Amino acid sequence: MRENSRYIDFDIDSKAIVDGNLKLILGLIWTLILHYSISMPMWDEEEEADDGKQKTPKQRLLGWIQNKLPELPITNFNRDWQTGRALGALVDSCAPGLCPDWDQWDQTKPVDNAREAMQQADDWLGIPQVITPEEIVDPNVDEHSVMTYLSQFPKAKLKPGAPLRPKLNPKKARAYGPGIEPVGNVVMKKALFTVETISAGMGEVLVYVEDPAGHREEAKVTANNDKNRTYSVVYVPKVTGMHKVTVLFAGQHISKSPFEVDIGMAQGDSSKATAQGPGLEPVGNIANKATYFDVYTAGAGIGEVEVVITDPVGKNNTLPCTIEDKGNSSHRCTYKPTQEGQHIISITFAGGQISKSPFTVNVGEEAHWHLSTPENGLFVLLSFPVSWHLSWVPTVCQRDCMSACALGSCT
Repeated sequence: MRENSRYIDFDIDSKAIVDGNLKLILGLIWTLILHYSISMPMWDEEEEADDGKQKTPKQRLLGWIQNKLPELPITNFNRDWQTGRALGALVDSCAPGLCPDWDQWDQTKPVDNAREAMQQADDWLGIPQVITPEEIVDPNVDEHSVMTYLSQFPKAKLKPGAPLRPKLNPKKARAYGPGIEPVGNVVMKKALFTVETISAGMGEVLVYVEDPAGHREEAKVTANNDKNRTYSVVYVPKVTGMHKVTVLFAGQHISKSPFEVDIGMAQGDSSKATAQGPGLEPVGNIANKATYFDVYTAGAGIGEVEVVITDPVGKNNTLPCTIEDKGNSSHRCTYKPTQEGQHIISITFAGGQISKSPFTVNVGEEAHWHLSTPENGLFVLLSFPVSWHLSWVPTVCQRDCMSACALGSCT
């Protein structure tokens, strides 16, 4: 065989063709393909340096593909095409938007991938499928057949009306915010987070939340229409335990999705708890006499009631307070002050101060009672710090008992 850029001579005579010499006939066909289909496209398109002219047609075609697909390590015409992804990348490189999501294709479905790429190339680039999808992904494929098919791409032209789609990269979308943190979210309280899609392309954001029992609900997603194309997401967990939050962009998982979120017990709202009773009145309580007050937590959520009493000298927890759960979200708190003076009563619910807490209670002096019966018949009842007197004069009983009647004990 002798060839240059304009013609080719092949040493075969008519007898070989008439006799059906398959080896020579196929050799002739391959030579024609190699010269006119594989070599000529590159020769017509580019000016080459002297070293480039020394490359074989196979090397030239491989070099052209490597320039089109710098992100893929293409070094041959068999093994590197087995997943079908390289075909999708080549189609999208020649016509951006025909196979924009080729890098998301499932590598376990090579025939489907190759079929998608080859059909798009056939429909919109005018590249006939001279080899089948099943053949091109076969590790034992004849590389001459693959070269023949791929040699059609350099001259391919995109047809009008092609269904071009923007480049999508869902893995470049990201989510952030407390609603997807492993801990910190609680039952019946809004969980919020944000999804940013500026680097992922154009697509729809969908979020699903699955509880420990497998129940799945769609979360509310609101577009913020800002420069980073962010979306605000909110959901309200109804049960405790591990939840799975799935975030999809253009139907595919974003980076780190699904997220595992452990939902805890809801904390009460201390501001909705109240307390009242004589034990919280500013005045009226006296030393060494038990008093009480009630704490009401209806509508405040779940939490523990705690009471800390600061005595007049500023010490905490020297004065015990008994807390009794009375049901119906009420608690009876009983304490007995032992000193007179100002006491500070701090009441907390779910770790926070309740409404109007802390309370200031001024405890008065303990009352002292004394009974006096002098010889002259005067009865004196004294109390401190308040005192009062009750006197009486012996009289003769109207019932002739002749006894002295005190305080009207005899009627």
